[in-house]
Amino acid sequence: MTSRPSDARPYDRGPGGGPEDPHTLLDRARRLSAAGGHPAAGGAWERAAKALRRAGGAITPGDHADALDATALDCRGVARPAAETLFSRAADLHERSGLLGKALISRARALATGPEPGATACAGLAELCERAAALHAAGRATVAQTATVLLLRSRARADLLDTAPDPAAEAAALREELVRLVTFAAPYRADPAVLGSLADCRALLGRVSAPEDPGAALAHLRAALADHVASGRPWPPTETELLLAGVLRASGAQAEAATVLRTAVGSGEENALLRATDGARLRLALARTLEGGEGAAPFGGHGRSGRPGGPGSPGGEEVVALLTEAVRLCDRSGEDPLLGVLARLRLGSAHAARGRWQEAATVLQEVLAGPVRGGDEAARLRARAWLAFCALRRGEPERAARQYALAAAEARLRADLQHGAALSHRAAHALGAAGAPEKAARAYERAADLWRSARDHGAAARSLRARAHHVRTAWGAARAEVVLEEALREAQRGLRGTPEPAERDRLRAELVLIREELTDLLGPGAAEPGAIGPGAAEPGAISPITADPGPCPGPWSPPDPYEMSGRYQVNVYGDVGGGRPAAATAPRTRVQGCV
Repeated sequence: MTSRPSDARPYDRGPGGGPEDPHTLLDRARRLSAAGGHPAAGGAWERAAKALRRAGGAITPGDHADALDATALDCRGVARPAAETLFSRAADLHERSGLLGKALISRARALATGPEPGATACAGLAELCERAAALHAAGRATVAQTATVLLLRSRARADLLDTAPDPAAEAAALREELVRLVTFAAPYRADPAVLGSLADCRALLGRVSAPEDPGAALAHLRAALADHVASGRPWPPTETELLLAGVLRASGAQAEAATVLRTAVGSGEENALLRATDGARLRLALARTLEGGEGAAPFGGHGRSGRPGGPGSPGGEEVVALLTEAVRLCDRSGEDPLLGVLARLRLGSAHAARGRWQEAATVLQEVLAGPVRGGDEAARLRARAWLAFCALRRGEPERAARQYALAAAEARLRADLQHGAALSHRAAHALGAAGAPEKAARAYERAADLWRSARDHGAAARSLRARAHHVRTAWGAARAEVVLEEALREAQRGLRGTPEPAERDRLRAELVLIREELTDLLGPGAAEPGAIGPGAAEPGAISPITADPGPCPGPWSPPDPYEMSGRYQVNVYGDVGGGRPAAATAPRTRVQGCV
């Protein structure tokens, strides 16, 4: 590094307000880089470089490399693609300076952040690990540097677990690799840099252990938090806190998960090093926890209002406040547009869950008003479903029908037959409520066709039964009878091909309802076409054909931005594998906004 001229004046004022010259700023930047990932390091290097240029000095290749590393680590969200080039340039400069351990870390990070983080990147990382081990044996790479390179390869392997031929076996092998890494680094834990790597290693071990052994995952994650604190790192361990809360949530320990997240949110308010996007994620996760882990479907609970987090539940207003702040933090950061979309979607649905239809509609319209980006299709679909629901509650069935129809069209464009069918069913219901029986009948017919394509004959029968009511109103009982006979055949077809007892019971109940509708059309005592035997509705009962068709039919999970992930992946809330039961045992849920 070139020394500053003897007549140079102090360049800037530091955080404490005192005058600081380029050397002082450089010392601070070096200290922050030495801490390994300090969030303020990038800004400190930029400040020091400007001071040097003004003073007529120049930065050394080694310092320049550290500055590039720190800048690349700050590349998140939309800026992430720039990181690979910055890390590669840093690696070259480290090598020129003879800092081979640092060069390996930069090259490993370049591979890990590149556009192709697949098998090729893993092979390159494996080669770097061999070089790191050789350098360490020769005394030219520290334990912390070697552990960092090994950990980067393990992270890349973890991200590819769900694509492996045998994910469980690959996960077991990765856990063994991480245990060996802990064994390698643990004797040197007196070094804060090594302790920081240990914390990160144990956090990854917790993530990979969560699907098979949640108890072991909790132990690893708690140890990771303890190591983070002991290492003296001043920035919050947000990823580990989110993981710990996610595993607790999946284990049913909602109260403890909420405590972890409340503590993280509270400490983050006092910590300027907490990134705005991380603060938003913590609040989204806490809101999800307070809603009983069902933030994606807030009408499925059993509080005093029938809705988790509703007006009668203790966490209701806290949930709204958390989501409002999450939206504000996302807007302030601008780092992850999709996270902002999700925060608005959750806030809108939270308002709707509390009967605040206008507030909900205002927030949800903002989701649709933003630019269309890759990856936010599910959010737009769900926003439209919620807008339609709010419109129905405000007595605007025509507006609701338009939104449901638009959502159904978006679902069909994504080849999502089930949601397309369910949303078409709801559009038809809204058209019926708007007094347009012909349009409602045609919409129910579209829904039934989609259900058939999705091979859900029971749902197709329900849509046809609802269609019959509007056909009867528009064109008479004779044509309604034809539709009901079609519904009867559809339900019987489903009954013949459905081995699951619960679904068979639902289909039998549907057959009873269709039989009652036919009896109503043909008159008491008339024989039912099709074969189940006569039957009549109870005296004074409301005929199902004239009743509200009820919730969206269907046994699938709703599409939720960031919600679903692979078995070994982590979503935005900190849940490993989505934090939900496996598909075979998952409870039946509804499209959000269809209740």
